[in-house]
Amino acid sequence: MTTLPELNSCDSATFVDRLRGIYEHSPWIPERAAAQRPFASVTALKLALQAVVSTATLDEQLGLIRAHPELAGKAAVAGQLTAESTSEQAKSGLHLCSAEEFATLHQLNADYNAKFGFPFILAVKGPTGQGLTRQAVIAAFSRRLKNQRADEIAECLRQIKRIAEIRLNDLLAVQLEFGPAIMQWSETLAAWSDDQDGLTCAYMTPAHRQTAAQLLDWMREAGMDAHIDAVGNVVGVYRSATPDARTLMTGSHYDTVRNGGKYDGRLGILLPIAIVRHLHQRGEQLPFNLEVIGFAEEEGVRFKSTFLGSTAITGHFDLSLLDQTDADGVSMRDALLAAGHDVARIPAIARNPADLLGFVEVHIEQGPVLLERDLPLGVVTAIAGSSRYLVDLAGLASHAGTTPMTMRKDAAAAAAEIVLLVEQRCAQAPSLVGTVGQLQVPGGSVNVIPGACKLSLDIRAADDAVRKAAVKDIVDGIAAICARRQIECSLQQIVDASAAPCAPRLMQQFGDTIERANVPRFDLLSGAGHDAMAMAAVTDVAMLFTRCGNGGISHNPLETMTADDADIAARVLLDFLRAFKA
Repeated sequence: MTTLPELNSCDSATFVDRLRGIYEHSPWIPERAAAQRPFASVTALKLALQAVVSTATLDEQLGLIRAHPELAGKAAVAGQLTAESTSEQAKSGLHLCSAEEFATLHQLNADYNAKFGFPFILAVKGPTGQGLTRQAVIAAFSRRLKNQRADEIAECLRQIKRIAEIRLNDLLAVQLEFGPAIMQWSETLAAWSDDQDGLTCAYMTPAHRQTAAQLLDWMREAGMDAHIDAVGNVVGVYRSATPDARTLMTGSHYDTVRNGGKYDGRLGILLPIAIVRHLHQRGEQLPFNLEVIGFAEEEGVRFKSTFLGSTAITGHFDLSLLDQTDADGVSMRDALLAAGHDVARIPAIARNPADLLGFVEVHIEQGPVLLERDLPLGVVTAIAGSSRYLVDLAGLASHAGTTPMTMRKDAAAAAAEIVLLVEQRCAQAPSLVGTVGQLQVPGGSVNVIPGACKLSLDIRAADDAVRKAAVKDIVDGIAAICARRQIECSLQQIVDASAAPCAPRLMQQFGDTIERANVPRFDLLSGAGHDAMAMAAVTDVAMLFTRCGNGGISHNPLETMTADDADIAARVLLDFLRAFKA
């Protein structure tokens, strides 16, 4: 077995030879990395090798990509693959393809090479290292055929780095302490959904309640005192032996958007459970209570009200929301009562800020920033504020064939102009973004001028002044568009959330811990809202982002991360807890 001390102490030729199988037929990569020895950890070695690939010339990168074999291609059939590639393709059962699957892969290989001029690269051992299914391989192949060439080069290089990471783990017999359990627990929870296809877990549905019950069991098995509170939060406390100890809180949400991803929110619950289990097994206690919370609701899918779980913890839960109804006319109050919760106890959930040391949240980035920088982790500087509106436009429905263009009161045309206004205005500041995510023509017909249109507005920025200025300009612009087009307009504001800056003292401690893990510190903004926003009302907050794969896609079944990234995030949070300074 090769060890890191051996790699650090051997001569350069031996170093290159030991790592020869890590990057396919490309010894120049370990040759260039050898000068950086000694490496403080396997993580440092991985990042050094990845940096060589990232800084190589385009011709060198293309050469590296072309050094890889096609999936289930001629070399595989002829038995001409390297030992590493043979093992990897076998792990996904590519040697067991049916005639139909083989024909599909053969055609995909041909189409891909014709479009891009290099072979399709995929880490077929997948996010967990246990192997993708043949169906998943074919789906990824088909999806990526739609990419642009530059984007696909970047994705191939990322896949090559993942392949190298898995191969290094095998070479150095790396055992991931936390990552595999976190990934497996995520799969277990993802099996419970409100819909047959995809993952949807809305507030107080059977899938939601089943998820809560499982989290409760895992918390108790890990060594926590745990319960489900009156709003549905799953709360576990790993108690300190220190008398009158204060509490550091962590956690995230376990509800999902419709057809969402497996790791959004849930990572921030499962990861600290894995850490507590580790501490409990060692008989190790912390000088403070560690409270892990699975917030019951953050996404607002069922009752159109976000942060229900965290606002209850902060004492800011709006009891009037209990009368809101879902699409089936069921009130939130009735949904809670049906689940066995006592809504009268919701106010008692609120925590005393004097008892708290802070709140830290681990979350998948839900964007491409860390991915593009080849970094597994990042420190969040602030969570962007958000303004959301529902817009109703009322024009005049009339015959599409007989109404002159100059006499139309077309609600959909006004909506189209509003969409472009949002896009144009929100491109004017670096941290400002605007989205029209819902657009409907109720009762629309192919031969009728739209008499009504409904749309949503979502404006976000790290700076509240920037956000509010954009909102004013957009609202004024909507009024002008509607006046010119003779359209009646009504706006309903449904969210007005201020930006939440993270506490510098907690950010610094996260940054120090990341650097102790031999990962460069990188700070970034969160454009998405998180429970930490609500928790900032009662205590200092900080967030740790983990890398998001598949181009940074989230709120989507394609959302993904790796067991290795989950593991290093867990090790960083564990170190953070052990070194925590109040």
